[in-house]
Amino acid sequence: MEPLSGQDPPRIGGYTLHGRIGSGGMGLVYLGESEAGHLVAVKVIRAAVLDEDTRARFVSEVDSLKVVYGPFVAAFVAADAHADQPWLAVEYVAGLDLRTYVTGHGPLPPAETASLGALLAEGLGTIHEAGLLHRDLKPQNVLLAEYGPKVIDFGLAVLAERRSVLTATGVVVGSVLCMPPEQARGETELGRAVDAYALGACLLYAATGHYPYTGPSWQAVALRIEDPAAEPDLAGLAPELKPVISAMLAKDPDDRPALEEVTRQLVAVIRALGLTPGAAKRRLTARTPVVPLPDTEPLPPPVDRAYTPTVIDVAVDADESPEPEPEDEVPTPAAEQEPERTAAGTGVRLAAPLRIAESLRAAYAREARF
Repeated sequence: MEPLSGQDPPRIGGYTLHGRIGSGGMGLVYLGESEAGHLVAVKVIRAAVLDEDTRARFVSEVDSLKVVYGPFVAAFVAADAHADQPWLAVEYVAGLDLRTYVTGHGPLPPAETASLGALLAEGLGTIHEAGLLHRDLKPQNVLLAEYGPKVIDFGLAVLAERRSVLTATGVVVGSVLCMPPEQARGETELGRAVDAYALGACLLYAATGHYPYTGPSWQAVALRIEDPAAEPDLAGLAPELKPVISAMLAKDPDDRPALEEVTRQLVAVIRALGLTPGAAKRRLTARTPVVPLPDTEPLPPPVDRAYTPTVIDVAVDADESPEPEPEDEVPTPAAEQEPERTAAGTGVRLAAPLRIAESLRAAYAREARF
């Protein structure tokens, strides 16, 4: 997480910001904290891309995101699409993204890759059932948490046009590496098969550490993706995973399996390897490094304010005015002095309220008939 810069606001929508989690062509992502201490990821649309059309689509997407839920999708928390700078808060997931994990720890074994794919297919299915497409699924948008993978960034990603994704001249932009041919061609009528292809590209990366197509620039990669004669690079992929992943990477969207079929085939791979889906998931989560929650403002040290009602009221005694110094004291006639009261049997001086209570208790005891 990067610290806030001078251009970053300290608060957005009632959330205190503690740093930047990430950034992209459409917006910035901050770590936010609610008044009660709940951590969220706050995504803000960049002012440079904000126009009436973008805001209208953002309003529509926020309404749709409110109905997306599931164990493998970062949950919607709050949003204000009508603010001067529209923002969206979603569940904060403390985990490494898939690209960071593979870069630092190497590819996943076949069983763990199959488990990852089956779980993500269910997560994408939740998004599709809400009438949305992800359209920008990539290893950076898959978080590996201690309880399973999470799909993120399906809120701002759907707002991005192709031109905002492929803008860097001579540089391979991350999104294009997982794009299906129809999206690379700039087609606007995209179906669910676009996410099936991207999931296949992510699983290939998880299992081998490389993408289906590479090249010196995003244009070169896009041309290879669109070329019907160019086959995806499946080098290093375990034989058990080749049939389902190669089908997911089919050039024709109609030839790709539906997500339900992807889950079924990957579960079959897990069982062929002698594991249950639950055991494979436990293997996957066991490999996930524990990422501690980031530090926010340190809390002040606790103050011991013990309350001992029969001896001394520490809280009240601490608030009393200090006793006058000996040289400032004015002698009080003995007849006017109040006898100092102590807790019975202890010899400890009582605070003023407890001295009154002790007097009442003693008076009641003297007059009681039992």
